[in-house]
Amino acid sequence: MPGIVDCHVHVNEPGRTTWEGFWTATRAAAAGGVTTIVDMPLNSIPPTTTLRNFQEKMATASGQCFVDTAFWGGVVPGNQLELRPMLQAGVAGFKCFLIHSGVEEFPHVTIDDLHTAMGQLQGTESVLLFHAETDLPLGSVEKADPTEYSTFLRSRPDAMEIEAIRTVTQLCLQYKVRCHIVHLSSAQPLALIQAAQRAGAPLTVETTHHYLSLSAEHIPAGATQFKCCPPIRGIANQELLWLALKAGHIDMVVSDHSPCTPDLKSLTSGDFNQAWGGISSLQFGLSLFWTSASLRGFTLPDVVRILCQRTAQLCRLDNQKGSLVPGHDADLVIWDPEKEFEVKEACIHHKNKLTPYLGLRLRGRVCATIVRGRVVYHQGSFSPVPLGKQLLIPQEKHRRPLQPGY
Repeated sequence: MPGIVDCHVHVNEPGRTTWEGFWTATRAAAAGGVTTIVDMPLNSIPPTTTLRNFQEKMATASGQCFVDTAFWGGVVPGNQLELRPMLQAGVAGFKCFLIHSGVEEFPHVTIDDLHTAMGQLQGTESVLLFHAETDLPLGSVEKADPTEYSTFLRSRPDAMEIEAIRTVTQLCLQYKVRCHIVHLSSAQPLALIQAAQRAGAPLTVETTHHYLSLSAEHIPAGATQFKCCPPIRGIANQELLWLALKAGHIDMVVSDHSPCTPDLKSLTSGDFNQAWGGISSLQFGLSLFWTSASLRGFTLPDVVRILCQRTAQLCRLDNQKGSLVPGHDADLVIWDPEKEFEVKEACIHHKNKLTPYLGLRLRGRVCATIVRGRVVYHQGSFSPVPLGKQLLIPQEKHRRPLQPGY
């Protein structure tokens, strides 16, 4: 199969390399059949919000990557004059937050910031990615038990996503700049997204493996390894996400690999309010997806479209990644769709082994991963040296722009 393109990965290097780094993240990717990752601009110090910071990121990644790596830039208040230079230097596009990002170095944007940024991006082939949650006045949850997952879930209701996505659709229609909703957790805003697309908005949307594989009803008290933002919601919502994916209303599925050190997960207290929000899954995305998707009538061509082709299109790498066609890079994953295995700590290649998938039995085992014709992973062993390269995205008009829906 074509190698997987995971366009939503937090590597966190430089600055928070104890959380994750390019060496460990890209080995985990290779072990999971991922041949290309796109690194998110935040959680590293400095964040990828200026040309200088982007250059520092690339220098840090040099010689450390076992798979090919591209980079997102970031939109934060006041960096609008850095966007065009970062685009010229080769970032795949930009990400912003409509709510606190979780780290102080990457502040969220205001509506005024977005108008300014979109003005800068008009006339380019770039894309603006949105963490689509917004603060809303909520009822008091202070007295509720912070170790109960339901307490955390009530603090991040569907309405936060709905209102944020309403804002995104309006901006997308106004500026006609390509926009993308990252990690959709709630099925409720899908009607807004579809209406905007019908009106001509160049808008796409992704969901993640954890929203499709995990459900609120099955998260034990104090199990903070399940915390992420937006939150994992209930089974009924999950089934609606699967139906939307089947119908083509969700374009792609990614890992949103967002690891941290175990102490930041507040495992001892089990306090969901205090724990870092992020899930480690980069190595297991293909198996997680196939385990559930194969039971819902998805076929192998569906897997290729959702995990390889659509993700490559988003970051304008589909002229070389995501498909097995002449002229593309020879990026391959060889895997056994019938083979089952248990997720054990000893087999995890992420830097920190904490993941909600420990002990889970999955279907679909990766045998080998090949990047540009060279074997980087085979049956538990890696190439002696990293063979991945940095992917810089040219700014000429792309031949096959991503169209929302099917």
